[in-house]
Amino acid sequence: MKNNNIKLLTLASLLAVGSLQIGCKKNFTDPSRATEDQVFSSPKGLTGVAVGLQRVYALGRASTLYNLITINGLTTNELFVVNAGNTAELQLGTGGNLVDGNNSMLTTFWTTCNKVIYDADLVISNAKLLGDKNYASGLIAYASIFKALSIGDMAQFWEKVPNGIGTNVTFIDRVDGFKKAITVLDEAIAAVSANAISASFSSSIPAGIDISNTLNALKARYSLYAGLYSQALAAANLVDITKKSTFNFDALSLNPVFETATSTNNVVQPKDSTLGLVPALAPALNDGRILFHTSINPTIAPRYRINGFYSGATTAIPVYLPGEITLIKAECLARGNDSTNSKIFLNAVITKTAGADPFAVGANQPAINSFGSYAVLLDEIYKQRCIELFMSGQKLEDMRRFGRPNAERKRNLMPYPLRERDNNPNTPADPAF
Repeated sequence: MKNNNIKLLTLASLLAVGSLQIGCKKNFTDPSRATEDQVFSSPKGLTGVAVGLQRVYALGRASTLYNLITINGLTTNELFVVNAGNTAELQLGTGGNLVDGNNSMLTTFWTTCNKVIYDADLVISNAKLLGDKNYASGLIAYASIFKALSIGDMAQFWEKVPNGIGTNVTFIDRVDGFKKAITVLDEAIAAVSANAISASFSSSIPAGIDISNTLNALKARYSLYAGLYSQALAAANLVDITKKSTFNFDALSLNPVFETATSTNNVVQPKDSTLGLVPALAPALNDGRILFHTSINPTIAPRYRINGFYSGATTAIPVYLPGEITLIKAECLARGNDSTNSKIFLNAVITKTAGADPFAVGANQPAINSFGSYAVLLDEIYKQRCIELFMSGQKLEDMRRFGRPNAERKRNLMPYPLRERDNNPNTPADPAF
């Protein structure tokens, strides 16, 4: 990918970091703006850029997070388009060849992912030069979370992903993309292990993200997606599922899904109580997660509305859910032929009450005593992931991993944005579906 546009975006964010004192000689540049060298050589400047990663990733309709949730939801039948005037959403909700390289949501998603990776690389490389190694480890770990998320998010939607940022960059297979995200996380984990994150860094970034738990949770997620089951299980076992890790919002920085969809009822909404699952796998009507993830409007269509993590302007969105970590354990054990222990973790999610979950996500269903065949056990793990992780942006990857029929989704993998194809001769051919 060409880095010209990304660099301009980065410099624009740098200019807002803060003012630095300038000498009294004549200078025709804006004296209130920091140079790139000044920003990337100071802890304060690097922290400003690092915080900017979270803003690009999580705020607004153009954010990676909004597009991740919405593209995934429309493609996997979790969501439907309320207003056909939302052209990009309508294309994704229709699917097939109607989704092409001109789709504005895919283009924005691709661009923000690459911008975050570009900026994160600058933070990480310059943080390694700081004298305060404890502050530096915080910068490295925090930036690595957003870099890994961005690489992993792209690998969930495209057959191949860029192997870096730059002119005429080459591409790697999507599974190698997950492995690349894991390498980023491993390096961050090593940095934190060598030098504990300082309190001064922790107090300089937005509250919400539990850095150490998030590094291990994302390693577990992407190891699972790469088929590295022993590694995924080991990482999942290091996550404290009693603690939250969230993207937080306030009156000025709103929850992006609430701001765009929930509050307007004019973009997307949940299809129905099946949460996008086929009838054979649909949740029981008394499954507590249906009324967590959705609400009912009995008088004004559509009947089912977005709820849960997108119900309010300041509602926090989890970086990962405790239930995801438990289900990673269940799946890894099942795929490692330990069905006995797999069932224990699977039933832990099935029987979990809202009061026992840090986010109040609870199915409150009876335990399943017998799953029958291995195939039935995997079907149940898939089902529980789809219900537990509704509108989390993870379902399309699950549909491929569990071998669900193409008929259950609108696209299998996405076409590459024309912006990339027009500027990079290495851009791969688009997938047929």
